Amino acid sequence: MSAKGCPEREGSPVNAAGPGEVRPAPRAVTPVSPSVANAAWLDGFAVHLVGRPAHTRDAYLRDARALALQAGDTDMALLTPPQLRRFLATLHGRGLSGRSLARMLSSWRAFYRFAQDRDARIVESPCAGLKPPRSPRKLPAALSPDEATRLVTIADDGDALALRDRALFELAYSSGLRLSELAGVDVDRLDLATAEVRVWGKGAKERIVPVGAAAIAAIRAWLPLRAALPEVDAKALFVGREGRRIAPRTIQRRLAAWAIRQGLPQHVHPHMLRHSFASHVLQSSGDLRAVQEMLGHASIASTQVYTHLDFQALAKVYDAAHPRARRK
Repeated sequence: MSAKGCPEREGSPVNAAGPGEVRPAPRAVTPVSPSVANAAWLDGFAVHLVGRPAHTRDAYLRDARALALQAGDTDMALLTPPQLRRFLATLHGRGLSGRSLARMLSSWRAFYRFAQDRDARIVESPCAGLKPPRSPRKLPAALSPDEATRLVTIADDGDALALRDRALFELAYSSGLRLSELAGVDVDRLDLATAEVRVWGKGAKERIVPVGAAAIAAIRAWLPLRAALPEVDAKALFVGREGRRIAPRTIQRRLAAWAIRQGLPQHVHPHMLRHSFASHVLQSSGDLRAVQEMLGHASIASTQVYTHLDFQALAKVYDAAHPRARRK
């Protein structure tokens, strides 16, 4: 019964505001599609990104679309820093990690660089000074040298795709390539005589990376089989059975399957080979700058994470060997 003796109607909200209480404002609903103006910005941004690697282009467009949806009917090119800060907080509240938000903020910066060149009203990027929330830094997972060797030691049983996979994995581990770089390697960018490969990395930056002897041998074994495939892509170094350039997703699936077949105890993904390359080269040489150059890191801070992997290995040795470190 209500205060006036009238029964409450079925379905009335139990948290309705009483006398002197302030009813909470309804939560804003994010639209399911961008406004007409923002859709035009996204279309232009997509054209602008045509020359970028597919993985980068897809990520930038996905993050720019998320910004357009947050903007609603507001012109996304004219958003302010407080609005972007509020959007980041909203996305963080939905469970996005600091790492995901950092990637998203990087995409937004790329969008505003594009927009500034096309709209004189944008004096300064609203992303200037914005930082994502910090999240615990996870150390990258790496294989041991023995595990890496076991993974890439694929027997020559006459299967062309098995030999291709060995060449793929040897090159990834030998040169520390990203997945997109590995799939995108062209024949004319690999110099077997000088043992070098030229790749396009993040930000469309080219770098030259050395290729190890085992990878060179595996690639030499693959090249005649590649040439025998029908209608082979003339440019692509790594192709499928029908001669088309191998897709990044195919590399991921083949690597995971081979890891199981070779008896490795954990799931293996292409970036794990890159981590293993960096960790093993750093452990052997101690040259952080050289590893940074080979990985194509813009900042030395990105490479320093591998020093923590090296310290982990040393700590295990210490714990096992030092008499004062042994736990009871």
